[in-house]
Order: sequence, then C-alpha cells, then structure tokens
Amino acid sequence: MGYPRRLYVPPNTPGVYHCVSRCVRRAFLCGSDPLTGRSFAHRKQWIENRILELATIFAVAVHAYAVMSNHFHLVVAIDPSTTRKWSDEEVARRWLMLSRHAATSESLMNCRVAALAAQPERLETLRERLGNLSWFMRYLNETIARRANREDDCTGRFWEGRFVCQALLDDSAVLGAMVYVDLNPVRARIAATPEGSPHTSVRRRARVRKAHSQQLQPVASSIRSQLPFMMADQYLTLVDWTGRSLHAGKTGSIPNDVAPILQRLNMCSRQWLVQVPATESRYWRAIGTTDAMIERANGAGLKWLQGIGTARALARLHEVT
Repeated sequence: MGYPRRLYVPPNTPGVYHCVSRCVRRAFLCGSDPLTGRSFAHRKQWIENRILELATIFAVAVHAYAVMSNHFHLVVAIDPSTTRKWSDEEVARRWLMLSRHAATSESLMNCRVAALAAQPERLETLRERLGNLSWFMRYLNETIARRANREDDCTGRFWEGRFVCQALLDDSAVLGAMVYVDLNPVRARIAATPEGSPHTSVRRRARVRKAHSQQLQPVASSIRSQLPFMMADQYLTLVDWTGRSLHAGKTGSIPNDVAPILQRLNMCSRQWLVQVPATESRYWRAIGTTDAMIERANGAGLKWLQGIGTARALARLHEVT
C-alpha cells in the first residue's frame, strides 16, 4: 500500500533524503543497450551536470550521488526556510534560470526578472517550489527525459514512475546512505575503486585534493547544510574501508583513524557493516534509530514503518559489543 509523499516528506520542513530514480522497465537507457549495442553512456554526464546545476538554484545541498546505467542515487538535504531569506529578485532569477528559453541576453533576463518580481502572489508560489524536494526532482528527471526522447526521436516515459524516497533521520543514517551511494559502481563491478567510479560524488571529492584536510562539505549547495562532523579525508577512508569489508575475497585492515568516526556516531563496526547494505533492502520510507523512526511514524499518523525491526537489531548489536 502506498502512502502520500507528504506523510514522510513533510512540506515546508527541512530534511535529508535518499532518492532513487530508475529508467522505465529498468532498461539501460543511460548505458549500453544489449539489444542494439548502442551506447547511451553520455547521458550519465547529462544527469550529473543537471544535479550540480539544480543545486545552485533550489534550496538544497547535494551530499552524494551516483549515476548508473539504469538508475541514479541521490542524497540531498532541503531547507525550505532558506527561500524566505532570498529577495524577490533572487527568487525570480533562480526560477527563470530553470528555463532554457529564459533569456538570450543579460538585459532581457533583467527585464523578465523585474516583471516576475512584480507579481507577489506568483513569487510566493515560486518560493515554495524552490524549497520543495518533489519540484527539484521534477526539474531533474523531466529535463533528462525530454532530452533523451529528442535524441531517440520518440515519446513516452523515460523514468519508472515517481522517484523512490527515504527520509534520513540522524547522522548515522545520512552517512550510511552516502557511503552506500558512493559504493554503487564498486558493488556493480563497474569500477575497482571508489575514486575510479565514474559519475559519483566520491570521485568528485577525491579529485579536489586541497579540500581533503577540510571538514566534509556537500558537493554542491545553496543552503547551509550540516553533514556528520568529520574531515573529508576521513570520509574517503571510511568509503574505502567499507567497500573492502562488503566484498567477499577482498582483504584489508581497518585503518586507525576509522574507529573514532564510528565512535562519534555511537556505532560499532558490526553495526556499520549491517546498516550500509541495509539502506535499500531493509528500510523503506525512512532510516534512523528506533526512536526516531517511531517518532516519524507517529508524526505521519502511521503505526509502523518498515525498517524499525532493523533499527532495533542494530541497537542490540551495540549493546553486546
């Protein structure tokens, strides 16, 4: 039974979410078509570019992403209150930037911004949309679908219905989802290492070497978003260690600087190695501690959320460690 999106993505409320969009029939519409042998891998760059572009327009922060051949993952924070701090002109300009027909020159853009800024009722609607997760995903998915259909000279669905969404209720859930997303190409045997994974946020982080000694930050953002406190190089180490631990036949010792990260999250290594692969398989609408998930269920008027049993099992693991 499906639930309205507003029950687990409360409107006008900040939050962090793990979103997944899959191609229709899970076909490899962004990879190599096994039937024709034609490659659509260039569309992965379309998606990556669009994610980063929209993060400069909507009130969001992109924490992690991975673009695969038939789907993509995204960990994104949204803060609707940020749009209230933007001037009318900034709201108008950001909205017009979403249209490729917005303006052909700066002077024309300024005229259209002024005209839109003079419509207070319209601006109020646009503020809400710029702080809305569903509108963010709409402008991401719809743009890619239209561009791909033009390339294929066809019509019809490109994405498999609405995007799947999980609320991430605490720091360990956010960090677990980020690592899960960044390791997708490794698990799919597309890449041997995280930094060698194409079209992922972890590769983007690995390439910015001067930022490794700085605090972990979103890869793109228009808001102030709080990530779990750790240095960027510690996060990369954690991704690498988790990838080695999740693959049979691979060996590797736990680096000394990983343990403090897990301790700060009040998690043991056994908990971590259960939570990360459970991101999609054992949870559904939300991920977090038992209390946080029960609170979210009660707030949505529900008696239960899939994954509460997993959260309780993780808590028991911590008790016996």
